[in-house]
Amino acid sequence: MFGYMLVFAIAAIIAAYFGFFALAGTAALIAKVLFFIAIVLIIFRGVQEAARGRPPV
Repeated sequence: MFGYMLVFAIAAIIAAYFGFFALAGTAALIAKVLFFIAIVLIIFRGVQEAARGRPPV
């Protein structure tokens, strides 16, 4: 998930550099959404593991 986020973030930077601002905005939005989804999944997994009695790594 973080890999996709980095790809879209880099694509946004490159598109903005070349003047494709609409494409850059879309790629940045996708990267931002993927970042927050990944954070939520990491937190959910940590809570789930803690409920099972396993310490978080």
